[in-house]
Amino acid sequence: MPITRLTLRDFRNHAATRLEGTARFNVLIGENGAGKTNVLEAISLLSPGRGLRRANPTEMAGRGGDGSFAVGAELEGGDVSLATASTPAAPGRRTVRINGADGPAARLGEWLSITWLTPAMDRLFAEGAGARRRFLDRLVLALEPGHAKQASRYETALRERNRLLEGPVEPDPLWLDGIEAGLAEAGAELARAREALVAGLSGALADLPEAPFARPALAYAAGGPVETEALRAALREGRRRDRAAGRTLTGPHRDDLGVTLAAKQAPAAECSTGEQKAMLISIVLAHAALTAGTRPQLLLLDEIAAHLDPVRRAALYERLGEAGAQVWMTGTELAPFEGLGAESAVWRVADGAVVRV
Repeated sequence: MPITRLTLRDFRNHAATRLEGTARFNVLIGENGAGKTNVLEAISLLSPGRGLRRANPTEMAGRGGDGSFAVGAELEGGDVSLATASTPAAPGRRTVRINGADGPAARLGEWLSITWLTPAMDRLFAEGAGARRRFLDRLVLALEPGHAKQASRYETALRERNRLLEGPVEPDPLWLDGIEAGLAEAGAELARAREALVAGLSGALADLPEAPFARPALAYAAGGPVETEALRAALREGRRRDRAAGRTLTGPHRDDLGVTLAAKQAPAAECSTGEQKAMLISIVLAHAALTAGTRPQLLLLDEIAAHLDPVRRAALYERLGEAGAQVWMTGTELAPFEGLGAESAVWRVADGAVVRV
């Protein structure tokens, strides 16, 4: 059990929430708007990035407080604590503390591997490529904590290159050479990690049974060369075109994750909502198997059981149990979770107050 204690202070509608006595499966029950997903969001902030809602710190602070919030967790054994917070003086900035010492958010990935699935992701395959890249990077990050640093390096260099290309005067070629060298180096690392993750997921998916969840076939669609020197050469050759477009048109910021329903050989975007949901669950289950044993795993599954029949729910719980991750789930009713048995802990959530059932 990675998290044994979780505390929220002035986080959205949770003025002062404390959850202790966690289990392998942790279930939050309550009406819509009670604050269940807010708990999952708070946990998601204990990993690099902006959390499952991608919200700004000012959006997460409770309305009745001083404009700040705090989230803290103790890991199993009690000798590791993780926390993230904002302050009234800097409400738009989120700080991180690891074992009481300030640190960069990227280091959170060294302690926990966190993955989530929310209702907002149900149409992931029908949305733009950006959403799938973020999903792919979240899965990579759960395996490689250093991925966040490479992504930050790449985004910084990409912004600088685009700024020069958009300028009123022709940029200095030597200046562009320097920026593109760093851009290509970080970009090649991003591409390598994404490509390896897709290959690993494909292998894990092949080991899963065909039923009851649809099996997707995955493909890494690179947005440019994946080797450092080849990407650097492509950037150099594309300067005139990119300057005309006002942005960089080659590189891993244009990557995509190709997903096909294997049984029908149909692109995921053309499949039914139910089939897309089933494929997402399959990917998350395969990822849980792939990351087992690397670091403590957390799976955050928002309203996961709402639209599953009893057979699929039982299969889901069985596979989650085999994965060995600590699972946090939400629902409006307790009945769909009754099959979890003694390995579960249940909390009832109402108006930001949480009570152990």
